[in-house]
Amino acid sequence: MDQDDSNRLKAGTRLVTAGRHEKAARGIVNPPVWRASTILFDSVAELRAAVRKPDAGLYYGRRGTPTQWALADALTELEPGAEGTMLYPSGVAAISAVLLSLLSPGDELLMVDSAYEPTRAICNGLLKRMGVVTRYYDPMIGAGIEALIGERTRAIFLESPGSLTFDVQDIPAITAIARARGITTVLDNTWATPLLFPAIAHGVDISILACTKYIVGHSDVMMGSATAAPGHFARLRKASLSLGQCISADDAYLALRGLRTLGVRLRQHEEGGLAVARWLADQPQIARVLHPALEACPGHDLWRRDFSGASGLFSFVLNGGHDAARAALIDGLALFGIGFSWGGFESLALPVDPAGLRSATAWTAEGPVVRLHIGIEDPGDLIADLTAGLARFEAVRG
Repeated sequence: MDQDDSNRLKAGTRLVTAGRHEKAARGIVNPPVWRASTILFDSVAELRAAVRKPDAGLYYGRRGTPTQWALADALTELEPGAEGTMLYPSGVAAISAVLLSLLSPGDELLMVDSAYEPTRAICNGLLKRMGVVTRYYDPMIGAGIEALIGERTRAIFLESPGSLTFDVQDIPAITAIARARGITTVLDNTWATPLLFPAIAHGVDISILACTKYIVGHSDVMMGSATAAPGHFARLRKASLSLGQCISADDAYLALRGLRTLGVRLRQHEEGGLAVARWLADQPQIARVLHPALEACPGHDLWRRDFSGASGLFSFVLNGGHDAARAALIDGLALFGIGFSWGGFESLALPVDPAGLRSATAWTAEGPVVRLHIGIEDPGDLIADLTAGLARFEAVRG
C-alpha cells in the first residue's frame, strides 16, 4: 500500500496495515526477522550494480533488511505527508543525528526551554563544541518566536508537551513562521505519537520519536526514529548513514509488534491517566496537576485544538513539603515502579526538579514535583496506592 492509499485510512487501520508490504512479509502476517551483516552477490557485475544503487535492495546490513524497512515504512505511513523515516538505537541518537544533519559551525539553533534533559545536554555539549549557538526560548512564545530569529538561525526545535512540565506549544504558528523564513522545524513528538498529533500535517519538517516509549510499549527495547517531510529526508538519510546509525532486526521486529497495539494501549493510558490526574487535582496535598487535558495546564486550549487525545504521562506539584516527604510518598508505592523512561504497560513514579533545567524562563512551584506514567493497570488500584502515598507524604511533611 502506497502513502496516498494509507493516508485515506483511519489511524487505527493504518496501525494494522502499515509496513506490511509483500517485500517484507512474503505472505506472513508479521514480517520475519531478517538478520544480516554481509550480503552475498552472485557476480562482480551484480556487486557493482548494487554499488551504483545501494538502496534498490539488500546491500549491507547497516543499510537494513526487510525487517527494518517494514518498520521505517510503517512509521512513515503513520505520518500523513511524510517522505521517509530513519531508525536509530535510541531516542537520543535520533535527536543527535537530526541536529547534526541540520547544523554547521556558526549556525544558531532555537531550542524550547522545556526540552528533554538529554536534548539540552547535546546542545550545551556536542553542539557547543562544534561551534553551534543554542538559544533557549519560552515554550509559550508562539508566533513571538519570529523576534528571536537571526541571520544564522537554521533550525527550531520543539517539544510539545514539554518534558516534566507539559507546556503545550503553538506548533502551527511556529512552523508557519519558520517555513516562511526557510528554517527547518524539528519536533520531539514522543508524548503524543503520530496517532494523537500528526506532526508533518501540522507543518513540522522532521518529527522525532523515542520509540523506546509508546511504539515498543513493553519496556524492553531502546530505539528512536526521525520522520521527515518532503525535501528534508535525503539530507537526514545521508547524515544518518554517514554516522553509521542503524538498529537490529530483532529490535525492529519487536517495535513492529508493539506498533500494532499502539491505538488500544494509548486509549487505555489516556483513560487511566485522566482518572488519576483528575483525582489528584482534588486532593489537598496537591497544589497543581500538570496534564495538558486539564484546563489549568499551560497550553490546554492549544492541546484541545491540535491533539486528538492524551497519553499517560504527566506531573503533579505537591502542596509544600520537601524532598524527604516526596521520597516517602514514592518509596512506599506498591504499583508504581521507580525508574526512567515510560510508555510501557507498567506505571512509574519519578521525583523531578524542573527549575534547574530552565534558562530562558523561570519555573517555580509550591512544593516538590512528581512525574507519573500511568500504565494499563486498573485506575482504582493506582488511586488507592497513591492515597496511601499521600498519607505518607503528609506524615513526613509534618
